[in-house]
Amino acid sequence: MDDMDRAVQFYGTTLGLEVRMTSQDWSEVEAGGLTIGLNAREDTGKHADGGAVISFTPDSSLDEEVSRLQGQGVEFTGGVSEHPWGRIAPFKDSEGNDLQFYAPPA
Repeated sequence: MDDMDRAVQFYGTTLGLEVRMTSQDWSEVEAGGLTIGLNAREDTGKHADGGAVISFTPDSSLDEEVSRLQGQGVEFTGGVSEHPWGRIAPFKDSEGNDLQFYAPPA
């Protein structure tokens, strides 16, 4: 997201989705049981890293689900990382689109 406040306004007010949390680096929007993560851009160039990310919260532990999918050949692009707002494990779908697993802070 180039402008987190503008993005939260769009997803929350314009689209009418529930904004669950917001910060300048990361915000979360609930969309019918699916969490959409809004990730701040790390660079100002067009198509820089960041943007909307579909985040799945696994039924089992995040680590178990990462291990299960790695066993099926899924590549996790950044490993599991820890943040004040939770843990994430980014990966790509079969077409190269960014997805991630998300686990809220304990």
